[in-house]
This record gives sequence, C-alpha cells and structure tokens, in this order.
Amino acid sequence: MDRAVGKLQALVRIPTVSDRDWSRVQTSVFDDFHVALEQQFPLLHEQLTKTVVHGHGLLFHWRGASQERPVVLMAHLDVVPIDEDAPWQHPPFSADVRDGEIWGRGTLDDKGCLVAICEAVERLLERGHTPAQDVWLSFGCDEEVFGGAARAAVEELTSHGVAPWFVIDEGGAIAHDAFPGIKPPIGVIGVTEKGAMSIELTAEGRGGHASTPARNGPTVRLARAILRLERSPFPASTPAPTLELLRRMAPHAPLPMRPLLAGASRLGPALTRALIAAGPEPAAMTRTTVAITTLSGSPALNVIASTAKAGVNLRLMIGDSVVGALEHVRKAIHDDDIHIDVVEGDEPSPVSPYDGDEAFTLLERTISEVFPDAIPSPYVMMAATDSRHFTEICERVYRFAPFRMTKAQRESIHSYDERIGVDDFLAGIDWYQLLIERLPR
Repeated sequence: MDRAVGKLQALVRIPTVSDRDWSRVQTSVFDDFHVALEQQFPLLHEQLTKTVVHGHGLLFHWRGASQERPVVLMAHLDVVPIDEDAPWQHPPFSADVRDGEIWGRGTLDDKGCLVAICEAVERLLERGHTPAQDVWLSFGCDEEVFGGAARAAVEELTSHGVAPWFVIDEGGAIAHDAFPGIKPPIGVIGVTEKGAMSIELTAEGRGGHASTPARNGPTVRLARAILRLERSPFPASTPAPTLELLRRMAPHAPLPMRPLLAGASRLGPALTRALIAAGPEPAAMTRTTVAITTLSGSPALNVIASTAKAGVNLRLMIGDSVVGALEHVRKAIHDDDIHIDVVEGDEPSPVSPYDGDEAFTLLERTISEVFPDAIPSPYVMMAATDSRHFTEICERVYRFAPFRMTKAQRESIHSYDERIGVDDFLAGIDWYQLLIERLPR
C-alpha cells in the first residue's frame, strides 16, 4: 500500500477536535499532531520555513523561482466532535482500511487534503523540484469554529507583503451523483461561498409545575417561532456561477433537459424552480438556507421551562447580507417576545474570476488531466471555509478538494461513517503535485 495511506491513518488517529470554548480543547492533542506531522513529512519541515500562528495553526513557505505570483494551498487539521450515539461502522478515530476505503473523522474534512498537499510537496522535494512561484501552505487549527488561525495567517502574509495570485482550499470535489440525470461526475470549484450566520432564539416566562400549565409558555412560543421560520423561506434565485454550472452540464443531461440547461442564462426562474424540486443539495444553491440546530428548555420532565432556546444556522446566498437576513427572521417570526441574538455573522464571499481567467483555467486543466471523466465547473460553495478570510488579500480564492466523492460520502461529512477511497486519496495527491508542477513562470 502507498506510504501516504499510512501517513493519513497516523494523523486521523489523533483526535484534534476543536471547540468554540478553547478552554475545553485538549491542546496537547494538537501538539501531538504537530510532532506527528513532522515525523511523517521530514523534508517539508527541513526545507520549508515554518511559522506557528494562533497557537496551533501552521504556515509554511516554500521559496520558488519567482516571488511575483505566490500561491497558497490550504487545509485544516481540526475536526468536529463525534456523536457518540451515531452508528459508525468503524470507530471514528481508528483510520481502518476496509474494502478499499480509509474510515474515520477527518478523512474528507479535512486531513485528506492536508496530507495530500504535504505528500505532494514531499515527493517534489525528494526530486529536488523548485516551484515556478513561491508556494505557501496554510493549515488552520480552528476552521470548524472561528477560523482565527486563518485570520492570523492572513496577517502574517500581509506583514511580509505577500499578495497571492490564487488561493485553493477545501470545498468542491469530483462530485458523483450530484444532479439527477447527469452521469459524469462534476469537478466543482467554489468561486465564492455563502456567508455563515448563527443566531439564538430565546423565549422566557414564569415556568412552574408541569401539573398546572399556562397557555403560550416559552416552549410553545419558541416552537411557533420555529414553524413560522420554516414556513417563510428566503427568496430563491440562481446566481451567475450556478447558471454557468448548469450550462456546462447541458451536453451530458437527458435530451429533454438539455435545452433548459443550455439556455440557463435566459431561463433563470424556471431553472431555479427545477433546482428547488431536485432535492436539498441543489435547492441550497438557490437561496439563503435556515437550519434549526440546537434546542434547550426545561431541566426536568415535570418542570415547565422558564427559558427555551433554539440555535439557528443560516447560510447566506450571494446578494444577501447579515443585516437583511436578521430582518427576514424578525418578520417571519412576528413575535416581539422572542429575543434574537446574533452569535456570529460572516457576509458571503466575493465571486472570484472564472471566465477565461488564467488561474481558474489552470485548475480546470489539472482536473481534466487527473480526472478525465469529470466536468470542471465553477459553483457556489454552500459551507464556510477558512479561505473566506483570504479574500482580504486575494481576488482569486477557490475551493476544491481533489477527491472523488459519492453522495453518501458527502453526507458523511460532519456526520458518521466519514471515509475516503484509497485510490481517490492517491489521485488527490497526484492532482496537487501536478498543480504545483504546472505553475507558470
């Protein structure tokens, strides 16, 4: 088995779980990860300049033949917590290899990318390769919570006067089964990402004994607010990158669908309705989404809650804003007694160039060479990544993980049974290596 598989196994087995409350994080585990990373990639650590940022984030500098158009390759070393009641087929930090797949938390999100980047660099260093341009590796330690390490990396690069030509982070993939009726996989490259916003809804009241309930207590009012929000979706539309994605899929669609997709720019409203009807993944491409994620209320079954709370996560579509989304929520709930607190809010990212742009064309060609059956295309990234912080210093920020992913694999991210195919992981290493080799002088 390829040596890189063992490296990924070793790093997946280190449970680098991040938390919004950093005092609850086992920082020694992150120290262990740094030690293991150096053991697995000795040349990278010997020949690249390492800077530790924000406690446990890492920034490596690989000096190239030119400093004119530096490139940043990104990943993150932290993972989300494990739901202990979830039915994992293999222990989440076992990194078991079964049936041609490596199982475990972080294999897709995002240690797979991190190890693939490092292994590509290690291979090239073994060959004495010097990249055409400076290459920076930025590995965050808290992407799943705040992204403070990414912000610190941006500050560090700014202090050195580094203005990246392009940045590539996790996000898209070689997505199989992404759209009904489309057989080839789609190599989706995120040219923007939705904004991320978290709010908390709170209803308060007297509470009391469960034997004497009053009407419209806190839990009832909170439930009503949640239902009103569920029944008031944000307006739907199809942004330009999504229209381009649909246009590129047209030749591969069933015959009845081809005219609709080929005329995407003229048939936006009809396509928007079709995407909404196609399922949760396509529907999320059309609007700001709202998900109820946490609930809390009474501490006991026979006690009426005096305070009931719901956590709500919104992903803001291009064109929407934190202020506008908050106003939408207020109007939808239509209850002044429900308190709305904004926990965090990031605006949608700017759209990076893709039509004929040299950097984007390089990504497309690299995808086509390593994954010849895939359709390269821009798209709107639905989740949030560390790369959103790099838009301050770079206009070409792209999101793409060079791995084949089935729908089931994509659903396993932040869920259970996360795993990556061995061959798919090795192809991802080839993709990063080829990308570095093809950097133009």
